[in-house]
Order: sequence, then structure tokens, then C-alpha cells
Amino acid sequence: MSEVALLNSLTGPSAYFFGYMGAASALVFANLGSAYGTAKAGVGLLSMGVMNPNLVMKNIIPVVMAGILGIYGLIVAVLLNGNIDEPSISGTGDSATICANAECFKYSDGFRALASGLCCGISGLGAGMAIGIVGDAGVRAVGQQEKLFVGMILILIFAEALGLYGLIVALVLAQG
Repeated sequence: MSEVALLNSLTGPSAYFFGYMGAASALVFANLGSAYGTAKAGVGLLSMGVMNPNLVMKNIIPVVMAGILGIYGLIVAVLLNGNIDEPSISGTGDSATICANAECFKYSDGFRALASGLCCGISGLGAGMAIGIVGDAGVRAVGQQEKLFVGMILILIFAEALGLYGLIVALVLAQG
């Protein structure tokens, strides 16, 4: 197999598809988790605020923590998009290659980008669901018994850590 044929077999349109799907997956799933967490915790916050309005600003923490998850997805999506190079075509006829050197965007790069995006996005979705559920129940409970505040914050920190773990693994994968 010639060097040109080998380079052509390592890349193709599907490599770019998987790369861009990784960026989209990171952003979409992380934002879904962020939106769910914000909405669910926000409903609990406002319900608690009807009975105890002086605690609303203190208990807004779950809403802020859920919003941070969307930023994780944005960071990974921008990073992955920056890693995808436009194809350069060189040569003509049967000797034409999509990439003139070994630095082209290969299938393995596309799969790595997809794995990275899914890692961040689905971790963000799970963390957002956890933050939303804990935030909803937690702020309502704190509205009735303020001593539960520290416990709620600890649970929220562990839920947020799930999204952070996904971000860290996504960044490691993206650097390949």
C-alpha cells in the first residue's frame, strides 16, 4: 500500500462528522443538564420563597451550580472545534490525497473527539439532574429548618463533582 493510499484510508468525511458531533454533544447534553437543574431547583426555590422570602438569596446556590454545568460543555465544545483542522487536498487523479502529511484529522481523532464530547455532556446531564432534584428538595427543607443548609451544600458539591469529573476526562481525551 502506498503512502498516499494509507493516508487516504486514515481520514475521510466521517472523521469530521464524529469530531463535530463530539463538540455538539458536549454542548447540548451539558446544557440540557444545566437547564433541567436550573428549572427544577428554581421551582423549589420559588416555592420556598413564598413562605420564607428572606432565605431566597441564601438558597440560590443550586441554581448557580446548575448553570456552571453549561459552561463545562461550552469549554469542551470550543476546544474540540479548535482541534479540527480543515482538510487540505494535494495532488491530482489517483495520487490525490485529502491530507498531504500525517497531521490530518483522522478517524481516531474524530472518535476521540466524540468520546470527549459525550464524556463531558452526559456527565453534565447527570450532574444537572442530581443538582436539580437535590436543589428542589434541599431548598424546601432549608426553608423549614435552616440547620439543613450545610448538608444540602455538601450533597450539591458531590453532585457538581460528577460534572467536573466529566470535564476533566473530556479535556484529557481532547488533548490526545
